[in-house]
Amino acid sequence: MSQNPTKHTKVLIIGSGPAGYTAAVYAARAMLKPILVYGAQPGGQLTTTTDVENYPGFSDVIQGPWLMDQMKDQAKAVGTEMIEDHIGSVNLKSNPFEAVGDSGQKYTADSIIISTGAQARWLNIKSEQEFRGFGVSACATCDGFFFKDKEVAVVGGGNAAVEEAMFLTKFASKVKLIHRRDSLRAEKMLQKKLMENKKIEIVWDSVVEDVIGDQEPKNVKGIKIKNLKTNKVNEIKLDGLFIAIGHDPATQLFKDQLKMDQEGYLITKPDSTETNVPGVYAAGDVKDKTFRQAVTAAGMGCMAALEAEKFLSH
Repeated sequence: MSQNPTKHTKVLIIGSGPAGYTAAVYAARAMLKPILVYGAQPGGQLTTTTDVENYPGFSDVIQGPWLMDQMKDQAKAVGTEMIEDHIGSVNLKSNPFEAVGDSGQKYTADSIIISTGAQARWLNIKSEQEFRGFGVSACATCDGFFFKDKEVAVVGGGNAAVEEAMFLTKFASKVKLIHRRDSLRAEKMLQKKLMENKKIEIVWDSVVEDVIGDQEPKNVKGIKIKNLKTNKVNEIKLDGLFIAIGHDPATQLFKDQLKMDQEGYLITKPDSTETNVPGVYAAGDVKDKTFRQAVTAAGMGCMAALEAEKFLSH
């Protein structure tokens, strides 16, 4: 394979989604001619979300994949170069920064914006994946609204699971929290609130074995759960299943080069998207485990581009 010449850019954006695309729009409009490299899932987690009702600016329900296409086209229209490639390695000690794609393409950049996102962890049962978006979800704040007066279950035992269960009681008539152990990992204060909530029932020592539902129209009807102490399998009728067993930020690439927390989220300076390496910025779910919304990711993408522009002008 003949080696492509190195591509140089003032701003290299790694990853797409609301953060990457917004960063690209702002960087391109600042005449920085950014290159955005996107991987196998352009648009990120939003491409697996059908109905989006909470993105500002649209009074009608919009589709996640459509919103991402619009952002991509907008970034292109103002002058972003888009390349499909997977960045396999980066060197943040060199000047300019270096990145190498799986394609063999080498990129050099005066600044880098990281928007590689995160993925929800799934149980990885075949039926769970089959009903994803049809009653199985990994985001209560995104999808809770669709379960008004219905019965749902949440899987998990950490803060996220407890918070999702509490949030869902605003809509659902009953919420079951299914946890594989006999005690929760969540903070004590949260646990107390959970126990006091009449709508929530905790199912201990149990795992989800299967999701049951109809094909036409596609929707969840129930789940099979197995008690790990007795090995008994029970069927529970419900309308929705929320998986809350954590997220994994896509930060393997930056291990030992950038500061991250124990879970692998990139750490940035307060009120900033700047990492511990000047000229390298992080935006969206790759650094944000608190909000994880399209609009906050887009906001950080804007911040990152403006900070990169300021950095480059000095």
